[in-house]
Amino acid sequence: MRALVVGSGAREHAIVHALRRSASITEVYAAPGNPGIAAAADLLPIAADEIAGLAEAAEDLHIDLTVVGPELPLAMGIADAFAKRGLRLFGPTRAAAEIEASKVFAKEFCHRYGIPTASSQVVETADEARRAAAGMGLPVVFKADGLAAGKGVIIATTHDEVDTALEIFFSEKRFGTAGRRVLVEEHLTGEELSYMVVSDGSRFVPLATSHDYKRAKDGDQGPNTGGMGAHSPAVLPAGIGRVVLEEIVRPAIAGLAAEGRPYRGVLYVGLMMTSDGPKVLEFNCRLGDPETQAILLRLEDDLGALLRAAADGQLSASTLSWRREAVACVVLASKGYPGAVQRGTPISGVEEAMARRRIVVYHAATAKDDDGNLVTAGGRVLSVCGRGATLAEAVETAYQGVSCIHFDGMQFRTDIGADTLAQMEGAR
Repeated sequence: MRALVVGSGAREHAIVHALRRSASITEVYAAPGNPGIAAAADLLPIAADEIAGLAEAAEDLHIDLTVVGPELPLAMGIADAFAKRGLRLFGPTRAAAEIEASKVFAKEFCHRYGIPTASSQVVETADEARRAAAGMGLPVVFKADGLAAGKGVIIATTHDEVDTALEIFFSEKRFGTAGRRVLVEEHLTGEELSYMVVSDGSRFVPLATSHDYKRAKDGDQGPNTGGMGAHSPAVLPAGIGRVVLEEIVRPAIAGLAAEGRPYRGVLYVGLMMTSDGPKVLEFNCRLGDPETQAILLRLEDDLGALLRAAADGQLSASTLSWRREAVACVVLASKGYPGAVQRGTPISGVEEAMARRRIVVYHAATAKDDDGNLVTAGGRVLSVCGRGATLAEAVETAYQGVSCIHFDGMQFRTDIGADTLAQMEGAR
């Protein structure tokens, strides 16, 4: 098969890397891709949200399977546009993707189908939000209804932070139309986990477990980000995987189908493991970033064949084969992320890191300057992944890779995997 991967981040680099290992895939294209992806795929100068251009290119190149990485083109209806042309695409329709595109829809969907989640209230003004927050108590969570690149969530732990959140959402209107409606939500406590499945509209198969780190700074401090690191596998309480599948994933897939939104793609469930059991923090309509970078390095099965079967509604696998190893992923970000960042900063050491055993570096926001040198091009710049027989080895290897790389203002968390390792040690 000839495959096209839509997107330009580290997640898409990891997808391309996995498709290159797939026996079912003969050629790989990426649109628009990045300098790292260029080493493994033919790049097409088409933005991820240029849906008509992507469909035309897929038709002209006789693409057999298109895989969409980011959420925006899915929310815009790229699956619907491709289907009209008879083109195979792995990813949900616009209607099904609303489960990520609208947090209000997702919350109401959970309530309709008895899926455990935090209590919340939908508001449209600062006064409504203040009253809702007072009713919830502190800490309290504010979430933009629409897509905000993983940054539309503010957790307020003090009254001053509530005031700041209201300023950001309703005065600055930092999230634009995405923040026109806001969820004021009960703050859940526990361990946060990511759970992803591949669905063909009725059946599904789980991917390997993972644990991601969304806060910018060590110890889960600082603002929420798109993700600063991850590891796979995660450590789950005994039997919890079955609970998640039966009480959350299965009713979600069945509910979407019942509402005329059959879900073909990756359904990502962001979970909080509370004292009352797992509860949904969010649904995403695509592979997580940076979780994908860790998970796909462990996949032994043919990714191309799996995604084609799901896109065709013919998923037969009930389980997948995974390497018996751990992978840790550390995200290197530009100074100022998740706020405004400087672009065009020279990057060194990537090739040195890649030359080391058991290290893979995935490009995200990178570019080439006029002289062909690698430079930063956004917030999350690189994902450095280390593999190991144990999580401790994987973490150590990942940070060895990080130590090779440098760019001015480079920031990263130094505690990826530390909480899980402490939990594992305490259980002995």
